[in-house]
Amino acid sequence: MPLLEVRKLSKNFGGIAAVYNLDFEVHSGEILGLIGPNGAGKTTVFNLVSGVFPVDRGKIFFKGEEIAGCKPFVIAGKGLVRTFQLTALFESKTVLENMLVSFHLKAQSGFWANLINSRTTKASEREILKDAMKLLEFMGLSDLKDEVASNLPHGYQRLLGISMAMAAHPQLLLLDEPVTGMNPEETLKAMGLINKIRDRGVTILLVEHDMRAVMGLCDRIVVLNFGKKIAEGSADEIRENEDVIEAYLGVKRNVAGN
Repeated sequence: MPLLEVRKLSKNFGGIAAVYNLDFEVHSGEILGLIGPNGAGKTTVFNLVSGVFPVDRGKIFFKGEEIAGCKPFVIAGKGLVRTFQLTALFESKTVLENMLVSFHLKAQSGFWANLINSRTTKASEREILKDAMKLLEFMGLSDLKDEVASNLPHGYQRLLGISMAMAAHPQLLLLDEPVTGMNPEETLKAMGLINKIRDRGVTILLVEHDMRAVMGLCDRIVVLNFGKKIAEGSADEIRENEDVIEAYLGVKRNVAGN
């Protein structure tokens, strides 16, 4: 059974089909790329899968359970977690404080336990701090734990956003343009970390415009254009696909490949 199944998914905005009759699957343990020109519908798909937008037509199954119509926090609680194009950080807080907030969203301590500052709550706080530092170390951010988030270079802000999503212990992580705006060195670092996240058992669905990152990371790639799937396959297959070349360049190659 695929980890995520999207069947006949459609979404209209003002009579315009942002996504139309879309089918694809994400298999456990893989990195699947979702690419296409600007306006192809990629982020709309993310918003539909994560519950941000309601589905007009079609079905979405996560671990065999239909999740179309569920609230985003319900979907996240099931293990499907996403990041956003614009990194959602608490900019006035430190890197560690951002991580602690993320872990607290998953913490089991209730309001009254925190109010009376029980022994159980104190133990939970220590465990959260320990887990937050472990994750920052894994992401290469532990040396920056006391840095205010707004002072971080862009690449590190993106990595902090991914770290905060990882605090929710996702089974499927939706990464929305994780390396956009990074310089080549930052991109290589982020690619290495994304592979390490997959090696930890997290399946990844990736939207990204940086083709070097897409081709270097993804096991399979789904290509959208005007809300429709026009191709699916390996990086090599997508690279040579005439419909994909036309969608990106606006022209078909001639027989000689020029």
